Amino acid sequence: MNQVKWPLLICAILAAVSIMGIGIAISEKSITGIIGAILAVVIVMGIGFKTKKKMRENGEL
Repeated sequence: MNQVKWPLLICAILAAVSIMGIGIAISEKSITGIIGAILAVVIVMGIGFKTKKKMRENGEL
């Protein structure tokens, strides 16, 4: 039976929220918000890929 991989799910949710943040920052015409949201997406996605690689190496996937 497939089990939920909570760290990956949390990273995916955070990445989606960060992408929504980009749209909100654009609508607010906030350059700092746009840059912050883009950085958040990059960081969260990086953490997600790193976590997935670590889980794959440990045989958890």
